[in-house]
Amino acid sequence: MTKAAPAWLLPIAAIFFLQTVSSFLGRFIPIIAPALSAEFGWDGSSIGYLTASHSLGSLSILVGGSVLLRQVGGMRMLQLTLFLGTASMSLFLHPSVTVALVACFIMGLSNGTSNPAGSEVLQRFSPPGKRNLIFSIKQAGVPLGGVLAGLAVPAMIVLMGWRMTLFVCALLVTVTTVLTWRVSSQVDERPASGRPYLTMPSLQSFHALWIPLQALTHSRGLLRMSIVGTLFAVSQTCWFTFTVIYLIDGLGYSLGQAGAVFAVMQAGGVIGRVALGWLSDYLQSATLSLMAAAILSAATTVLLGMSNPHWPIWSIVLLAFVAGCSAASWNGVQIAEVARRSPPHLISETSAGSSILVNITNMLVPAAFAAFVAATQRYDYAFYAGSIFTLLVLVVLPREARKR
Repeated sequence: MTKAAPAWLLPIAAIFFLQTVSSFLGRFIPIIAPALSAEFGWDGSSIGYLTASHSLGSLSILVGGSVLLRQVGGMRMLQLTLFLGTASMSLFLHPSVTVALVACFIMGLSNGTSNPAGSEVLQRFSPPGKRNLIFSIKQAGVPLGGVLAGLAVPAMIVLMGWRMTLFVCALLVTVTTVLTWRVSSQVDERPASGRPYLTMPSLQSFHALWIPLQALTHSRGLLRMSIVGTLFAVSQTCWFTFTVIYLIDGLGYSLGQAGAVFAVMQAGGVIGRVALGWLSDYLQSATLSLMAAAILSAATTVLLGMSNPHWPIWSIVLLAFVAGCSAASWNGVQIAEVARRSPPHLISETSAGSSILVNITNMLVPAAFAAFVAATQRYDYAFYAGSIFTLLVLVVLPREARKR
């Protein structure tokens, strides 16, 4: 007799697929943007504004969507925002940066929904003995979505053009979301009464935003560890947002080559997140592992700025992989440290506060990078500046010795 699958397997698999699809939707933007810029005559630095708009959409759902998320259910809300994101992709057909900014904002809603929805489902359904592993696997869906985007999107653009690529990618996201539709009715917890209703951001919403930020001031080490996340996010955002356009404009790569390098970087992020977590436990020190990640992250960002068309492609691929292992690997360890340093009754608030700071960084850095490049036409100086912020991790990291 065939052994039945565990009851927790289906909801966890569904959340993993939705997390991956949401990440694919976000990583899709900086990969397809060079094709849009080439046809519509946009400046290459406009990619930074598109990514900033995507991050603003993520932040807005954290500010104003918490009540709606509880009313509708976490997984259902994630599915609905994915449908909205795929529908908004049609706006890219209009040759206007402003319209594209609106599309990116809408696409960002699913990214803001994925973490609270995924964490809520996994917390209820993960077996206690496998919870840390399952949460790590779920987080691996973020760079996995980037790998898929980096490999698939450039190839589709070459074969069928960017317009048909929009349609195919929207169809893939829609089909994947539809396949998980019935699962949400089985796993989502909704209020016993009351209809779902839409709430717009208000003074009360922003007061609720302030509560998690205020929780970070509970201890000096907690606040400093949260700032560490924002400093790491600077280099990570530079790599995620501008690698493809820099390789095309600065080094003369084709879109397919640039997409492959982007996919290698994302694959490095999958490996790096697991490896850095293991290293932290092995050394019994998150500080030492995060210091190593900061040094490597800053070094790879500087080298990317120093690169030129004469560098062999294998060196750029290796650089991207090391950057993925360092610049994109800090998340799990930093989140765990924020939780460890938090009072038990404030873990939810401090985790949210740290995530809000990182989201704000993800919104501001691409816009500032784009404005700098537009004014100076120098990518190298912008990358150097990003590396300096990441090196500040060495100064800000809490040094107090606490047993893990």
